[in-house]
Amino acid sequence: MKVLITGGAGFIGSHLCDFLLEKGHFVVCVDNLLTGDIKNIKHNLQNKRFEFIKQDVIKPFKFAGRLDWILHFASPASPVDYMNYPLETLDVGSTGTKNMLELAKKKKAKFMLASTSEVYGDPKVSPQNEEYFGNVNSIGPRSVYDEAKRFAEALTSAYVREKLVDARIARIFNTYGPRMGIDDGRVVPNFVRQALTGQALTVYGEGTQTRSFCYVSDLVEGLYKLMYSKLNDPVNLGNPKELKIIDFANLMIRSIGSKSRITYKPLPKDDPKQRKPDISRAKKELDWAPKVSLEEGLKATISYFKGE
Repeated sequence: MKVLITGGAGFIGSHLCDFLLEKGHFVVCVDNLLTGDIKNIKHNLQNKRFEFIKQDVIKPFKFAGRLDWILHFASPASPVDYMNYPLETLDVGSTGTKNMLELAKKKKAKFMLASTSEVYGDPKVSPQNEEYFGNVNSIGPRSVYDEAKRFAEALTSAYVREKLVDARIARIFNTYGPRMGIDDGRVVPNFVRQALTGQALTVYGEGTQTRSFCYVSDLVEGLYKLMYSKLNDPVNLGNPKELKIIDFANLMIRSIGSKSRITYKPLPKDDPKQRKPDISRAKKELDWAPKVSLEEGLKATISYFKGE
């Protein structure tokens, strides 16, 4: 296949590039490098089945030749990034999604949207399944990301209903692994950086809020299986093993052998209290579930950050 990946120099996008190349496919990586990093794809630049195009997908985009798939992963994804680039985040979720859907329609290519667990907001039900409509503050500080993804889902679904494209929607829950930005503000790189440098680990609130951590290789396998499915409805992809942030902080300190302590700060506005995916649909329809243990995934992630 020939696959175009927007945001292909980002954390998940670059791993997806690697995975598809290993499967023998041709990959076109499109990224404006706003939050992506060329070093994430540097090892592929000499590969004859890989092409990199520096391009902002909110601008008019033309591509010569055939395309079988467009995987739309372009977007700032961490709170630090999307709060630094609020308008760009809204633009890529709206105009960028529209541009890529139009390209998919023109090329008769299939389309995948990288959506997020953030569409559920600060959920009032747990675990979250795909039928849950969410609890989102549409004007809060996180809304630039939440609503951009919710709009992108609505737009993608409209194209499917109008029979303009055949699309997949992946709702991605907390994913971690090598190539995350060390200063991107998400809990895994934050804790790793702080523990490695002997700083106090920053826990917000009392640390009783939960997250469910999925290693990036598991996620990419789930995305690939979703591509080969016939599911047009959203599919949760994540690890249903729920962990309190305070417990995760202590696990990180033990894993690194750090002497760091824990410091507490006020909980940010609209910060989700629970994150636990119901992956029943992925299990049934894709025969997919995460395999990598948290301990194993953290070992690889810590090793990467030590190099950084």
